[in-house]
Amino acid sequence: MIEPTLALQTAIRARLISKPEVTALVPADHIRSGSTRPDKTPCIIMSDGNTALHGHDYSSQRTAWVYLDLHVWTLDAGQDAAKKIAGVVTAALDKPLNFEGCECDHFRVTASRFPRDTDPDYGHGALSVEALIRWLV
Repeated sequence: MIEPTLALQTAIRARLISKPEVTALVPADHIRSGSTRPDKTPCIIMSDGNTALHGHDYSSQRTAWVYLDLHVWTLDAGQDAAKKIAGVVTAALDKPLNFEGCECDHFRVTASRFPRDTDPDYGHGALSVEALIRWLV
């Protein structure tokens, strides 16, 4: 099992790049993890995330809640373009994700925000997600 945030990032990226409605708006190589303002736009950047471990159960499984944000960035396309991408991403994430090496018992997009960037040429949106992941130790 890889670290839970990496498992979640991998599952999200696999889903997003498999959806033509997403890749029509954001090229697959612009969907990545990271923590900086983008070098290519439009893009979706997944934050490093946070993990809250919940220990072991009777069958030697470990469980954890994982939280992360997906940042949508556009350049010279306006805030509405970021909102459109965020809507398509939310719809793409509306079905259960496929995980390798672990199981996901709960996943959902919990919030969306559209803060104004200090550079008005950028459109920016953030989607928060949560997942309950379990794996064998």
